[in-house]
Amino acid sequence: MTLTILYFAWVRERIGASEEAVDLPQAVATPRALAAWLAERSPGHRAALSDLARIRVAIDQEFADLDASIAGAREVAFFPPVTGG
Repeated sequence: MTLTILYFAWVRERIGASEEAVDLPQAVATPRALAAWLAERSPGHRAALSDLARIRVAIDQEFADLDASIAGAREVAFFPPVTGG
């Protein structure tokens, strides 16, 4: 399954890319598992995704839980919590 992954704000800066397309292993079924799998790809991924308490996720442009299913998703986005001002 090919999935587009989007990164925003400091997550993007640490990874060094705003997006990437990946072919997921079948065992990667949630954003939490995806983050763990991505963290093994590079030191930047590891730095950005090591503390999931600081990360929010959207699946196909809808806010989602880290344990939601990504089955059939075309896009997953990782970003820091959004604050207003």
